[in-house]
Amino acid sequence: MSTFQSHAVAQLPRRPDPARVKRIKDDSEALDAARTLAADFAAGAAERDRDRILPWAELDRWSESGLGGITVPAEYGGADVSFATLAEVFVILCAADPALGQIPQNHFGVLGVLREIGTPAQKARLYGEVLAGQRLGNAGPERRSASSATILQGTTRLRATQDGLRLDGKRFYSTGALFAHRVPARATDDEGRAVQVWVPRDAAGLSVIDDWNSFGQRTTASGTVIFDQVSVDADDVLPIWQLGDRPGLFGPTSQLIQAAIDQGIAEAAVADAIHFVRERSRPWIDSGLERAVDDPYIIADVGRLQIDLHAAHEVLIEAGHTLDAIASQPVDAAASARASVAVAQAKVLTTRIALEASEKLFELAGSASTRAAHSLDRHWRNARTHTLHDPVRWKLHLVGNYFLNDVLPVRHSWN
Repeated sequence: MSTFQSHAVAQLPRRPDPARVKRIKDDSEALDAARTLAADFAAGAAERDRDRILPWAELDRWSESGLGGITVPAEYGGADVSFATLAEVFVILCAADPALGQIPQNHFGVLGVLREIGTPAQKARLYGEVLAGQRLGNAGPERRSASSATILQGTTRLRATQDGLRLDGKRFYSTGALFAHRVPARATDDEGRAVQVWVPRDAAGLSVIDDWNSFGQRTTASGTVIFDQVSVDADDVLPIWQLGDRPGLFGPTSQLIQAAIDQGIAEAAVADAIHFVRERSRPWIDSGLERAVDDPYIIADVGRLQIDLHAAHEVLIEAGHTLDAIASQPVDAAASARASVAVAQAKVLTTRIALEASEKLFELAGSASTRAAHSLDRHWRNARTHTLHDPVRWKLHLVGNYFLNDVLPVRHSWN
């Protein structure tokens, strides 16, 4: 069977043994855990990409590492790490394997929603599951249709019936859902309001189909989720309609993670470019040089890449610190807007360096670098695929409109 052929996957994720799941205490431990996993994940990244080997075992190790609970508030037993640390964790993991590193993005995104609108009882229960190593996925936007012209529209419905709440719909771009223990999904309730339903992965009527066939980020399994008369516990429903009227950080948090994923892709591409030029590239015949590393044009281009890479990383971490400062106080509309603008600036730079570095790699390394055996094309494929998550041209518009016209960004998951 072709690795790109659509097929349903019956496998359910293994539920972690809570006794094996570490409880990370602080930012330092979170970064150490990320570095430890990254060192191992990097070794198999090219093979997983080439043969589309889904990272079940690696995600079980991720769960046992305790990284899934690093944003859980301290009062619920978590490390409650800084936004800057959260961004750095994603950079580290995505430099090793950006598809594997992207899978938990929605895990932290929906935890951000829970933090802002969950009841104390919901938080205690769901945070407890996460601290026990359970993973959260996401049933993403619906495909484009007459009823879903934008990613915020759709036909997924949560209805009250004589037998209780029932969820019906078909979603796509569902990163993490295949590997998750819960699959939160956006739906519209009987009153026409947007809600988020945290559906257990093994719920009757829930199907996760591995039909993701993009040329990049191949092992995220970001395919289709179908809800067919799924019975829903009312305690598993969050009123996300409230977020549109309440200033918060759920959107900037999601975007910070997206920017960090692109930064990780860029760092891996630059590192592989330097390694290849040092170890394998030949100097051009007209240069009169014996080594490619002495070519002044290559030297200058590597210098440019390093500057752009460093600049993007610094703005990313600065955006994380901005969110940390804002989160320490009551968040009003102006503060929420500052957070969105800070993250948008980082997103522009990480997008650009991811694409620039993954393209420039081949120009610097030469034709030998295009051989399939090296798998270096995965950097460009991953960068091109992931940077399309939301259009960076609208980030430029957001930033310009804010500084020029004092227009605050619209609040949603993509701002």
